[in-house]
Amino acid sequence: MATYVNPDSVRAAARGTVYREVSPEQQAVEQRLADNVIASFDACEDARLKELMVALVKHLHSFIREVRLTEEEWGAAINFLTKAGHITDDVRQEFILLSDTLGASMQTINVNNQAYKGATEATVFGPFFVEDSPAVELGEDIAFGAPGEPCWVEGTVTDTDGVPLAGTRIEVWEADEDGLYDVQYDAGKRAGRAHLFSAADGAYRFWALTPTPYPIPDDGPVGRMLDAVGRSPLRAAHLHFMVSHEGARTLVTHIFPEGDPIGRKDTVFGVKDSLIKRFERQPAGTPTPDGRVIDGTWSRVRFDIVLAPADV
Repeated sequence: MATYVNPDSVRAAARGTVYREVSPEQQAVEQRLADNVIASFDACEDARLKELMVALVKHLHSFIREVRLTEEEWGAAINFLTKAGHITDDVRQEFILLSDTLGASMQTINVNNQAYKGATEATVFGPFFVEDSPAVELGEDIAFGAPGEPCWVEGTVTDTDGVPLAGTRIEVWEADEDGLYDVQYDAGKRAGRAHLFSAADGAYRFWALTPTPYPIPDDGPVGRMLDAVGRSPLRAAHLHFMVSHEGARTLVTHIFPEGDPIGRKDTVFGVKDSLIKRFERQPAGTPTPDGRVIDGTWSRVRFDIVLAPADV
């Protein structure tokens, strides 16, 4: 019997992917099913929804056919997703972890935050943001007792023309020195997170903790997936920001300490060169910018934020 090679499989082979040849008859059976599923969306009145569903089906069926997915593998995938759903709750979002570790979150960020005139680059949101962070004044401490080395964070917020943006809301959150966020201890706990507003000249400042690397929650299906493929669950050290101002595109980003050994090995692919900053460690006894007395070392970092217009 003659055989037919799926063009997708030829492209896969060029990438080093193992594939199998299939007969023309089998190819026709598989294509007919894909066409029927795609045609099932013809009556959809929402053009964007139709576009998304048709593209999803095309890529999904192409994947199944390219790798010649077995029924056992399909069952394992369903089981994986089921377990991800079971472990997800109001604090832990396993599907965000899955999206992050497959690079889907970062690719979506890239698509939706195109470069514009030197605006600060965006990166992943992460699974540990919460809405009800406490408000702090400029110069206050967001740690609220969380363990770690104190870090003085300062900078300005401007638009892409350099005009200071007064009253910008700056939401910040981070893990403690043990690599845990407040909500991982207690869903109602608030530490290592807060929000503040920039001054009339666009300046902001606050105390936080010097970021340290930590693993994403790896006791669930995503962690088992990373282990199975030989990948580390470690995130590069970082401090989260969400910055919003009327008329500007809301920015979700991190900053990463220069010299972090994890760096580009960040398991969620969130590191960008422009977001790597120098966290300068200060010897014990070094005077602080606001006169705070610190018993031990501390660090300081400057992060000037540039917001793109909302309509770009």
